[in-house]
Amino acid sequence: MKKNATATATPAAALQPKKVGVPLEDKILYTTVNVVMILWLIIVLFPVIFIVASSFSSSTAISTGRVLLWPVEFSTAAYKAVFQYKMVWNGFANTIFYTVVGTIINLIGTTLCAYPLSRRTYQGRAFVTTLFIIPMFIGGGMIPAYLNVRELGLLDNRLVLFIPGLISTSNMIIMRTFFTSSIPADLQEAASLDGCSDIRYLLQIVLPLSKAVMSVLLLYYAVGHWNAYYNALLYLRTASKYPLQLILRTVLISYEGQDVNAGGAQAMKEQAGEAMKYGLIVVTTVPILLVYPFIQKYFEKGVMIGSLKG
Repeated sequence: MKKNATATATPAAALQPKKVGVPLEDKILYTTVNVVMILWLIIVLFPVIFIVASSFSSSTAISTGRVLLWPVEFSTAAYKAVFQYKMVWNGFANTIFYTVVGTIINLIGTTLCAYPLSRRTYQGRAFVTTLFIIPMFIGGGMIPAYLNVRELGLLDNRLVLFIPGLISTSNMIIMRTFFTSSIPADLQEAASLDGCSDIRYLLQIVLPLSKAVMSVLLLYYAVGHWNAYYNALLYLRTASKYPLQLILRTVLISYEGQDVNAGGAQAMKEQAGEAMKYGLIVVTTVPILLVYPFIQKYFEKGVMIGSLKG
């Protein structure tokens, strides 16, 4: 009986897969990559942690250089000062308006350009794509752009933050490539046989299947509008139209290079301004960071598919 049991158990044990060790070269590679990534993460996170810690520290601790990675003499005075600054609320409202409206306009314009260029039946798509690509490498510069905006009557007009950057060529190419590589051509042929028009095919079939790339471009455009200040700096003259980033720039410059060793009330004002700078940086950064978790599941897929050559 023992011999039979042994004979029966032996083939079962032999069928189990043998454990294969990780080659030494792979261990070295994985270790090196992990170390480099950890170091890079520390380099990237350090300024963020420092700014957040400074925003919750007292003005005296900041001015004396005692803040590093943790708040010193915990205080929320910086945030109180930020939200008492009337221009911050106005800047928030403007930036939310510019971001929402600008992103919608960008996505509509990008889609209307990418869809026809993704159709293989469009005879002139190579030529039109070339026309889009040329301005990526050749531009007139700041002065011709300013003169062009002035002649169009867009100076100190909110539209100036939407029209000049209506379409990003790189984003349009990502969307076009996604349409080409991910939407089967047979699907369009089948829809045409059923009497589906191009606009109906785009709205009811293509766009619902393109949530991944749409989410990625939504994030790209939204972050761009939220962080934008250069066009507002050049073309806007009325302070009530300023976006939040331009107000942040104004505050940072107003306290840049001040002498924190000055005496009396002036020194206290300058130290409070130092804390306010960090609080304002956090306030302007956090809202756009909260958008990412909602589209994270689409982000990687959309970037990878859109990066394929098409």
